[in-house]
Amino acid sequence: MGSDDNKDYEDVCFLCHRTESKAGGMIHFQDKFGICHDCLQKTLDAVNVYNKNAGMKGSAPLQNDGDDSEKGKVNEGFDFFTMLGGNNPWDMMGMTNKNKVKKKSDTKKKESDKDVFDIKNIPAPHVIKRKLDEYVVGQDKAKKIISVGVYNHYKRVASMLRGDEVEIEKSNMLMLGPTGCGKTYLVKTLAKLLNVPLAITDATSLTEAGYIGDDIESVISKLLAAADNDVERAEHGIVFIDEIDKIAKKRTTNSRDVSGESVQQGMLKLLEGADVEVPVGATNKNAMVPMVTVNTTNILFICAGAFPDLEKIIKERLTKSSSMGFKAELKDKYDNDENILSKVSVEDLREFGMIPEFLGRLPVVFALNGLTLDMMIKILTEPKNAILRQYKKLLEMDEVELDFDEEALKVLAKKALDKKTGARALRSTLEEFMTDIMYEIPKDDNIGKVTITADYIDNKGIPIIEMRQAGKSIEHKDVL
Repeated sequence: MGSDDNKDYEDVCFLCHRTESKAGGMIHFQDKFGICHDCLQKTLDAVNVYNKNAGMKGSAPLQNDGDDSEKGKVNEGFDFFTMLGGNNPWDMMGMTNKNKVKKKSDTKKKESDKDVFDIKNIPAPHVIKRKLDEYVVGQDKAKKIISVGVYNHYKRVASMLRGDEVEIEKSNMLMLGPTGCGKTYLVKTLAKLLNVPLAITDATSLTEAGYIGDDIESVISKLLAAADNDVERAEHGIVFIDEIDKIAKKRTTNSRDVSGESVQQGMLKLLEGADVEVPVGATNKNAMVPMVTVNTTNILFICAGAFPDLEKIIKERLTKSSSMGFKAELKDKYDNDENILSKVSVEDLREFGMIPEFLGRLPVVFALNGLTLDMMIKILTEPKNAILRQYKKLLEMDEVELDFDEEALKVLAKKALDKKTGARALRSTLEEFMTDIMYEIPKDDNIGKVTITADYIDNKGIPIIEMRQAGKSIEHKDVL
């Protein structure tokens, strides 16, 4: 980091971890880090600063007399680390700006600078959705809800900055959907479109404080890092917590549920809004990491999970009303419903293992649709970074054209759909058939085009390979 970058950050006391704005001016050692006056005085009292073996020159370690410009400096010849009998820990740790906290701007600066959280700088919902359409296939309802939710979130922030009398409550979201339907990809794409700090994390490693695993506050630490340690920006950011279904209450356990209900209860204060102490430049609190306070009142939380077996709970609720007579619900009525999660209720989520207090802080609940055959085909071809386009780009670097006929796409999509892992199955399925081609094609510089056929995907035939010069098709066995 240059000197200009350092001006934007305030020092953190190496010992007590208080920032410069709270502890006052720092005494700097070897231009690497600072210690506040209080901590230095306590340290000097503890180690007997007047001991001749400490290597001090002069009667006092601090130059606090005379010119104000000399205040806060260490007397010439005073070596703090020699006195402590050790080496400079900052040389060993590699202190950078990631361990410092960005200075808070004063009122005049805030008024003159362009506020990044101004509603004029946030794209309208239809603009956000149009951008999401370029990368995510289908899921129109989910894209509309997220677009409106993000837009309204920053309307709320702008309203609070103006000090409006009407306080707008934030609408944290809970996103449901089968694996591979695009939950995480939707938010990752959103992060590219918005110029706001956004942290993406998952709940699988979260545990109650004091147990092995990440503390609940670690999700805010990641947001602070995404905001370049700027507390003000982080306090208006977005946190996406994936795999939220993994913190459901454990139904059969005789031990303390430190990664289930305890995590849900610990997250209540984050979702509602509270001052949270988080480590800077790390995810776990320890004695060597500075701490900073972040207020989560204006942070938007988006939670997502696949919620396996939730479909069974929904079906039981929908079919339990009547089992006999002309108006009875058939037990298998919803067995083939791909969008059964769209009928979810708070009661179903409570039965799954989510506590009512947690659900109450996620007022916006919506589900993504399961992928159909047509959607799988579109995922292969339509997005800007579609899988087929990626393979075409790889072969294009070898000056070879890659093509798929329509029947091959259908067979490929059906094979992936049968794996029941959503869009993730497309790459693994395609990789099975492209490995040999990607390996053999670079051997022959005369090959100009490769066409993947349905017979090749069904293991009944070979791809059509055309030579660059003669333009004639040759058999697959002559090349592969």
